[in-house]
Amino acid sequence: MGNIILFSLIVGLASALVLIPFTNNKSKEEKKQPKTGILLAAIILLIVIVFSVYYFTNLDRNITSLWMIAVIITALGALFSAGKERIIKACLFLASLAGAAFILLAFLFNADEKYEIAKMDVKTEIETFDENETPASVPPKFARNKMKKAFGQVPNTSYYELGNLQIQKVNGEYVYIAPVEFSGFFKWINGDETPGYFTISATDSSANPKFIKAGMEYTPSSYFSKNIERHIRMQYPQYIFHGDVQLEIDDEGKPHYIRSYGEFVTARNGFDVKGIVIVDPKNGQTKNYKLADVPAFIDGAVSPEVVSLQNSYFGNYIHGFWNSKFGKKDVKLPSDEGTEANVSPIFDENGEMFYFTDFTSPKEGVDSMLGYSLTNSRTGEATYYTGNLEESYMDSQGALQIIEKKFIEKKWDGEMPVLYNFYGEASWLTPVLDANGFLQNYFIVSAANPEISSYGSTPNEALKLYKTALQRGGGTVDGSSKADEKKISGTVVRVYKERVGDFTIITFLLNNKQSYIISSESSPMAIYLQEGDQVNITYLDTGEGFLPAKEVVIEGLN
Repeated sequence: MGNIILFSLIVGLASALVLIPFTNNKSKEEKKQPKTGILLAAIILLIVIVFSVYYFTNLDRNITSLWMIAVIITALGALFSAGKERIIKACLFLASLAGAAFILLAFLFNADEKYEIAKMDVKTEIETFDENETPASVPPKFARNKMKKAFGQVPNTSYYELGNLQIQKVNGEYVYIAPVEFSGFFKWINGDETPGYFTISATDSSANPKFIKAGMEYTPSSYFSKNIERHIRMQYPQYIFHGDVQLEIDDEGKPHYIRSYGEFVTARNGFDVKGIVIVDPKNGQTKNYKLADVPAFIDGAVSPEVVSLQNSYFGNYIHGFWNSKFGKKDVKLPSDEGTEANVSPIFDENGEMFYFTDFTSPKEGVDSMLGYSLTNSRTGEATYYTGNLEESYMDSQGALQIIEKKFIEKKWDGEMPVLYNFYGEASWLTPVLDANGFLQNYFIVSAANPEISSYGSTPNEALKLYKTALQRGGGTVDGSSKADEKKISGTVVRVYKERVGDFTIITFLLNNKQSYIISSESSPMAIYLQEGDQVNITYLDTGEGFLPAKEVVIEGLN
């Protein structure tokens, strides 16, 4: 508090000295001292105004933040003064006006710097998803609904409401967490502190939410000095923050609030993330970390708002600011279908969190995807994937439209579409919700071949059906799958063939009591398969009931 008071005193005093005239042109420009009372009143009033603005807005207390005050005060000071004093204050006004113009117009000239900050490594395709894993695919809207229905676990329920939902890895499990927040000013006065937070599995849609008791005094819904954003600002008056505060839970279940800080790119425009501030919401203790030193339990060191901003820089400013408005050469627009600030958090096989975003064309009416990005949520490092350049991929909006048409009679909609590499095929996995926000199924559709799709009650069930749909649709399940490739020989016991389009799907049972499936596209001679044939099979050991075969060699036909 002492810093903001001192800051307000200095700014208020300086403003009063500029605003109050020390000369008078009514009697041949004779200098007169202004009345002491007027000067003191002006100083006090300006101190109160400056204090109120910075206290209630949580604005950073850097000298550049004074640009608007400087323009107004110097303009009034020049207007009220006379003679040489007016000339001096007019010069101050022109200087402040030039500074304001530089700050306001900086976005016209720093596009190249923004692009360099957001520049990504470029690759073709993400690694294939391990079909033995379960993606974190419970939609946040569904998780939030379940938490609301369990809100009766909270003591003095009428005082509180559910806060913002976010995903995190805690003790090796992917969970959603949401703090309990005050529902108003008088509830804060009576409640003093919030009682804890909710947690629910992000992979198991049948799981129920749990309420964890953990008293928190410094929260986003608290007021005055207990408001978490104001508390952070008081501790770090000159830091530049971007994005909302986020709740992070350590492996012992203790809550922490964090916020990303960084620096402006030019003047007061643009943002480049540098680290985080972490707060103990129980006692208000704060500490700052550079990104390289962030504690291991924190997943979202780089806020989703920062990633969304960097995606915008990368997509729009490849050839500068003016190209982003007119020519739009090579411009690609980040999607707004993400679950947090237009990005969707996902986890890789190593448990690291990334923010997913797909990019589409700026041309209206086009739903083809130009590429997609994954940004590491701890380091901010990003990779842009072009996809198979020989194919045109459907963007996230296109996937949502397919779901809407698929379930048009039931009025179900998709939420949180994320692109995966399933069996070497770029594919959208999207949870499907009904009108009340309840999870109904999981829908998978090929990004390159929208006619190939499947859905099931769980992601893994949908994935199994999708593998069959790929082969029925003339696709292939190639060796980019993470399942081990194996070979086996045996005698065919049963055969079932189904004609789909230009190809035939062959399902057969060997004498080892294991079933296999293959398309004639990948193994044309398999259409001649019949009971009693001796075969040599190359297949992927996915552990499923019908193993995908890559090649079938029939003895005696080759």
